[in-house]
Amino acid sequence: MDPTILGAIVAVATILALLSGVSVANGLLIVSAGFLLVFDGLRSLELMPEILFGKLNNFALLSIPMFILMGGAIASTRAGADLYEALDRWLTRVPGGLVMSNLGACAIFAAMSGSSPATCAAIGKMGIPAMRDRGFPDGVAAGSIAAGGTLGILIPPSVTMIVYGIATETSIGRLFLAGVMPGLMLVALFMAWSLFDTWRSGAGAVLRRRRFSWHEKFEVLPRVLPFLAVILAVLYALYGGIATPSETAAVGALLCIVLAVVVYRLWSGRALWVLLRDALRESVMIMFIIAAAGIFAYMLSSLQITQSIAGGISGLEANRWVLMAIVNLFLLVAGFFLPPVAVILMTAPILLPVIVAANFDPYWFAVVLTINMEIGLISPPVGLNLYVINGIAPDIPLKTILKGSLPYVGCMVLAIIILCVFPGIATWLPTRVMGPAL
Repeated sequence: MDPTILGAIVAVATILALLSGVSVANGLLIVSAGFLLVFDGLRSLELMPEILFGKLNNFALLSIPMFILMGGAIASTRAGADLYEALDRWLTRVPGGLVMSNLGACAIFAAMSGSSPATCAAIGKMGIPAMRDRGFPDGVAAGSIAAGGTLGILIPPSVTMIVYGIATETSIGRLFLAGVMPGLMLVALFMAWSLFDTWRSGAGAVLRRRRFSWHEKFEVLPRVLPFLAVILAVLYALYGGIATPSETAAVGALLCIVLAVVVYRLWSGRALWVLLRDALRESVMIMFIIAAAGIFAYMLSSLQITQSIAGGISGLEANRWVLMAIVNLFLLVAGFFLPPVAVILMTAPILLPVIVAANFDPYWFAVVLTINMEIGLISPPVGLNLYVINGIAPDIPLKTILKGSLPYVGCMVLAIIILCVFPGIATWLPTRVMGPAL
């Protein structure tokens, strides 16, 4: 059978398997095993255990559970609420300071936790009621937090970037640095839209703030600064060449657990057990997807589907920016239905050779891919962050949350366009800190 036609059949079968309700990992395993059995026979299945465990035999993978544990230790405390309060008090004189506080808290908490849902939950619990109490429209209050939560997969340390680095064999440290400037650019775009939307809705008066005393400003800092110091220390150790990503993540996780115990008195056995249990559960889920995606990639390669797709795309007599537009559209649609980790593991190994052949920087592409995944987090039908916000504020209709988040999708699309025009936004910092990529 022609590999292109076979690839279309595999795509349809994969979509049907994932829509059936099975987990992503199980769906990939079922499709892979089925097609290998039909086209390669029983002997091909003998390689599946070796591939399954071989994909997990990677030292860099240790950084995933460690960063998840690090984020879980922060998310299990009042660190998010304290961070929000600190920014709220210190930005009191800034026009639109409450909006700035929410999005700034999302950006910093995203850097501390690396998780989009955790960022939404931690900042949304404080930020949404505060904004609504002061007269901000429901759409602005819910939409800004939903969008701000997506920064968790872009601003380092990011589990999504780690998965991309493992899938494409690129430098994780360089990927982290590539996400910094685009992440800050997105924060600025989100803030600009939030302020404009508030003013446009006729609620401009709520941008004026109450005043806080110096005592109120300083009293919250001792609970926030230690966590920020840990994040800075982790990034310094990573980029300074002091430790590998896995070693850095392990030390960061330990320090965050110690701070959670010392600062927030998280010393009950049950609380620590819940923290470790949830981190283990999420880590195993991601690891299982990575292993299953390895078998799926082997199946595509064994049936010559990967080579056919890559050759077909490379053979297109089209401008490379037209090619990039097609890739972005594909990633956007995939992000509507699948979690970021699954999309990266399934598509990055196929797309990266094509991207490099078209003279695009692989680290720049990682940022563009991640922003596409961010769009999926606030877009139906999956839109995980939308449901997290709806759980925090159930009296705000899901339609209002979606309507409030759509303009931020436009901000992300604008960010992708800006990155296409000025790719140095993503590539300048990695080159400055780590030198040119080989």
